Amino acid sequence: MTDKPFLDTNILIYAFAKNDPRSEAAEVLLAAGGVISIQVLNEFVNVSRRKLARGWGEIEEQVAVLRVLLDTPIPLTIELHEAAVAHARSYGFAFYDALIVAAANSVGCTVLYSEDIRHGQNILGLTISNPFA
Repeated sequence: MTDKPFLDTNILIYAFAKNDPRSEAAEVLLAAGGVISIQVLNEFVNVSRRKLARGWGEIEEQVAVLRVLLDTPIPLTIELHEAAVAHARSYGFAFYDALIVAAANSVGCTVLYSEDIRHGQNILGLTISNPFA
């Protein structure tokens, strides 16, 4: 079990955003440290490149900051996949949201910061919290 929160991709995106009202809250969360998975890191790179049109150098610099501030990302495994399928079935989550919940549960996080999953929901001791609500 860890007392560190799990951070969803949107927290990372907003922490590096310019002129976004959510940036300050996201920066505070990121600076406090936490846990992410390889999926979250991959989504961060994908959104940064495709939706935000950031250059590779800027993305690599931001990933380097994440590597310093956050724990080593949780790898994707068959066990995580199977847990995500079970969460998607049981809770009606989209699969990739279920995969984030499964990753957070796998290391015993008690809080998942996300604006994409229902605020206040508790899944096996993991509470979803929208820091922008």
